[in-house]
Amino acid sequence: MKAHKIETKFSENGTLTLQNLPFQAGEEVEIIILERRPQPSDNNVYSLRGKVIRYDAPSEPVALEDWEVLQ
Repeated sequence: MKAHKIETKFSENGTLTLQNLPFQAGEEVEIIILERRPQPSDNNVYSLRGKVIRYDAPSEPVALEDWEVLQ
């Protein structure tokens, strides 16, 4: 089975025109239409820049009583 992906928009009158598809005349095809949702932009590489961050005793051991191996 051949698959072909194309992204397009509906026209003002609600029609959809597909051109230059890689299929032969008379070939049977199945059409599935999926709504394309905008992808979130990853432009902000430093997403925490300018945010308030506070560390309370970052080097203090945590949950020592839960680790039997350490005793």
